[in-house]
Amino acid sequence: MSGAAITGELDPWLLDKLVCPVTRTPLRYDRHAGELISDAAGVAYPIRDGVPVMLIEEARAL
Repeated sequence: MSGAAITGELDPWLLDKLVCPVTRTPLRYDRHAGELISDAAGVAYPIRDGVPVMLIEEARAL
């Protein structure tokens, strides 16, 4: 298990590769909420057990 998973942080390499599945734009990591924010789509994707859930059905509207 990586140090990122242990501390609850998202791996910077992974964050750099992920994009919003709806808009294909970069995501912003909100450490406090534990979510990936798509400003373009106006949604927040949850991170569960260190794994980003990149399904629009699981996203929270902002």
